[in-house]
Amino acid sequence: MYKKSILITGGAGFIGSNFVDLILEKEPESQVIVLDKMTYAADENYLTSAKLNENFLLIKNDICNTEIVRDIFQKHNIQNVYHFAAESHVDNSIKNPDTFIQTNINGTFNLIHNAYKEWMTAPNQVKENYKDARFLHVSTDEVYGTLGENDLFKETTPYAPNSPYSASKASSDFIIRSYFHTFGMNVVTTNCSNNYGPNQHDEKLIPTVIRKAINNEPIPIYGNGKNVRDWLYVTDHCEGIFLALKKGRPGETYNIGGRNEKQNLEICHHICDILNQTAPKKNGQNYRDQISFVTDRPGHDFRYAIDASKIEDELGWKANENFESGIKKTVNWYLKKWKVD
Repeated sequence: MYKKSILITGGAGFIGSNFVDLILEKEPESQVIVLDKMTYAADENYLTSAKLNENFLLIKNDICNTEIVRDIFQKHNIQNVYHFAAESHVDNSIKNPDTFIQTNINGTFNLIHNAYKEWMTAPNQVKENYKDARFLHVSTDEVYGTLGENDLFKETTPYAPNSPYSASKASSDFIIRSYFHTFGMNVVTTNCSNNYGPNQHDEKLIPTVIRKAINNEPIPIYGNGKNVRDWLYVTDHCEGIFLALKKGRPGETYNIGGRNEKQNLEICHHICDILNQTAPKKNGQNYRDQISFVTDRPGHDFRYAIDASKIEDELGWKANENFESGIKKTVNWYLKKWKVD
């Protein structure tokens, strides 16, 4: 039996699969268990290298399945939980909000409650062999709502979610918070800005722009394209999550942001310019000509931007990628994935 097992929920998804590679490298003596429902947003191919590691175990099931989750905690010496699993696409939350409520709220409760029952005998009474156990909950900056032109989201910013997705994530954040304040569980929450990089599902903005461009299709941009997001390269996010679990203060929240604010249209222009250089059209046309403005998303938040000072100052985290280097890596990854010469 392993001295320590690490549970990663949603580990076959975008951020989770990148984190699996990182944790197997950083904790080579621990067992790494991925629990993933394998929805449309997951891809077992993202775990190809992980599956070659004898310390890795993939369990294909749902975080809402109480029996399965209980079984994992009881049979394995789970000392760390990294909770990535979530429905995360805002457009989907508008069409099917019930799925987001079930996974993001009920699933999170199922995980934290089973961790509590395995790690503790009563509120504030931790079992000796779980005295260092910790639960890290991965959340989003969207729980804070929208910003004006100059403010930044801080850990103290009041929650004001504006979509079924962000509302479900806000609810899950509060569930985790309650298990710290009521039961004394060792938990940490991270709220991140928009991630990008390898393994992201094709439905998201950056993969969509690349895919539509190379397929010579209209590139859809909501509204006037001036909505602003703060962009964080996925491996930088993973490093921040690891630091938060290892060094963060119990019960605290840490915002992780890339300090890379870009308008959606600016992102699109940047990708088109890279493609013009790396995969130019035979007819010499500019990829920018494919940009098409479409009806704005209902309740579309204007701007997100994170103040990452707390994790930088307290834990020594710093993003390694700027947007220019990260977006080039990302475009090249997708061109290789889709076999574009």
